Amino acid sequence: MKVLPLLVFAMGVVAWEATAQDAQCVRERAAMVEAIRAYARSAAGVLGQQGLSERVLEAMAQTKRHLFIPEQSCSIAYADRPIPIGLGQTISQPYIVALMTQLAEVAPDHVVLEVGTGSGYQAAILAQLARTVCSIEIIPQLAETAAKRLRDLAYDNVSVRLGDGYDGWPECGPFDAIVVTAALGQPPSPLIEQLKVGAVSSCRWDPVTPLSSSLSSKKSPPARRRRAASFSCVLSPLRVRKTRSQGGTG
Repeated sequence: MKVLPLLVFAMGVVAWEATAQDAQCVRERAAMVEAIRAYARSAAGVLGQQGLSERVLEAMAQTKRHLFIPEQSCSIAYADRPIPIGLGQTISQPYIVALMTQLAEVAPDHVVLEVGTGSGYQAAILAQLARTVCSIEIIPQLAETAAKRLRDLAYDNVSVRLGDGYDGWPECGPFDAIVVTAALGQPPSPLIEQLKVGAVSSCRWDPVTPLSSSLSSKKSPPARRRRAASFSCVLSPLRVRKTRSQGGTG
């Protein structure tokens, strides 16, 4: 008869620990958002005087980043640094995720393509801002894990496909915005073709060094691209199946 009280006690301890962790995560996430605000204020040359929009900051505040890393540790997840997610890939640091999202100029009725699903974290941020997010990942294990994670967390407007991001996802487009979460040597023509006229691409260009530029480009008739901003950051080169580039992250 003593088994039942012990079981109830154990369940109570587990529930208390879960509540304590949730409270810690809320605090750490709030601190992360404030750090992002501070970075944005000091980076007017990148974002302009408007800084980061409240929509982007709110999406960052609502997304449980600790659920997108292997350790699920709040103290690790909400530090402003990239985190390994296995298979030689990383989840980008929070400020870079916010920056890339801001540069993409995502609106509520937009259809967005993400190249490099990785953990699914960037897709989760975009899902709160756009109508539809189509995300491509070339590494099978990452694509499968991210798709399940996003499904379990009820990001129902995100679709994940295993494939070569260089070629985009024509069936899901045309796109109002494209976010490329890895370095590219040059803008892939298939991606440009899948952008709507006037649409925005938020990409990082540099196939060799880990430091590269994040920039925003707009497609206009003819398809000329306007550089809007640049920012140095740490990232991995885009991994593709063909011999156009190598490596990748999401």
